Amino acid sequence: MKKIAFGMPCMPVVLGWLVVATVGCTTETAPVQDDETILRDAAETSASAIEAQVTEVKREPIVDDIYHYSFLVKVGNTPNARIRVHRIVREDAPWRARSVAHAILLLHGDFATFETNFAPSLKSDAAQPDQDLAVYLAQRGIDVWGLDRRWTTAPKDGADFSDFADMGVVQAVSDAGSAIFFARSIRGMTGAGRDPLILGGFSSGAQITYLYAAEETQKAPGQRQVKGIVPIDIYAKVAPEDAASKQVACDNAAQERDLVAQGEVDSDNSAFFQPVGELAASAPADPSPFYDGYSNRDVLLGFVTQTYQFYEPKPKYHLVGGIFKDGAPTELRYAPEALISDWLAFSPPHQALVESADRDALWCGEAPLPLDDHLADITVPLFYLGAAGGFGDHGLYTTTVVGSTDVTTHVVRRLPVENEPEDFGHGDLLYAADASTLAWEPLAQWLLAH
Repeated sequence: MKKIAFGMPCMPVVLGWLVVATVGCTTETAPVQDDETILRDAAETSASAIEAQVTEVKREPIVDDIYHYSFLVKVGNTPNARIRVHRIVREDAPWRARSVAHAILLLHGDFATFETNFAPSLKSDAAQPDQDLAVYLAQRGIDVWGLDRRWTTAPKDGADFSDFADMGVVQAVSDAGSAIFFARSIRGMTGAGRDPLILGGFSSGAQITYLYAAEETQKAPGQRQVKGIVPIDIYAKVAPEDAASKQVACDNAAQERDLVAQGEVDSDNSAFFQPVGELAASAPADPSPFYDGYSNRDVLLGFVTQTYQFYEPKPKYHLVGGIFKDGAPTELRYAPEALISDWLAFSPPHQALVESADRDALWCGEAPLPLDDHLADITVPLFYLGAAGGFGDHGLYTTTVVGSTDVTTHVVRRLPVENEPEDFGHGDLLYAADASTLAWEPLAQWLLAH
């Protein structure tokens, strides 16, 4: 088993104060003023403490006094040794975030980034700020941070995959620790304090949330950075009665590890996820290039409402709930179709296959495993948010395995159990029109109480 290090000796860094435009947003160059200088110094010092280098910073407005900051951080010398740290927060003045006590760092899921999962209005014309979980939390006085994993930074064309084989869960957990340290350092140097944060994640990001919290239990209390966790619709351990789900994980892990052994390290999101989303939006009625006899819209609806046909971590698992006629989906039940198509269309082009293999191996539980099992040692408060049509109730078992005594669970269920195949889906927790009422409000209340 590999040990994970979250902090390393300081080294000199240089901050390139670069500003890059993003889709649909106006990006501002940092003014020459004290507030900008404070943030610059905080970013430099925070990066230095983790042997990293901040190479890009940007600030952009979202709505009212809420702004989005992002920091591209070089964390090594390999081609894709970069993470992007995000912050969505209310400002007191330009480049001066409001000092608030409550903070969370969120980890995105597969075929996604922090923006596409938690702040889609920054990417998609189909989304408004009131459809962003991160904005919702910021409006309620929570300092929202996020991390884009290394594979999200690889370019669509001409990517060098020579370091993708190292992008497993060990590295993902370590990078999460670096991002938390970076966020805490900036908060501390800009007046918000260096207290531990809540760590949360959606889907695979939630699994990494569990893994980070478990690994951190092996550190001395004074070295721990997380005071609570929010896994959103996932399990970290498969329940004994879910034998079929465990077998799916074992089969997937074996297949993925075999591909990695053959040198296949990239899950190419530009081969399926991106075009499915793009074509459903641009040419919905045209024949699909993926499935004969189906339109581009048919394929989108089929994939997101009947995801279990492709991937089934629990019976009838689906990304979003649909409405069906004669067994075929005709429309989405809860989420705007344009927003779901953009979720796929704005997928990062590449993803590390070894991370997927590691995560499936941990669900399978058969050696060799990339990390030891320390779930039972987790004692920090936990809030589990699930969707009946996603992992839902199947994620509850993990909340009984951890050692936490402060455990809150909230599974969104809109339909009777017999209609679960059409119920609130995995992604509906982020994209449904009423997600703010059904899912985000109880989450915000828990965060403000912790």
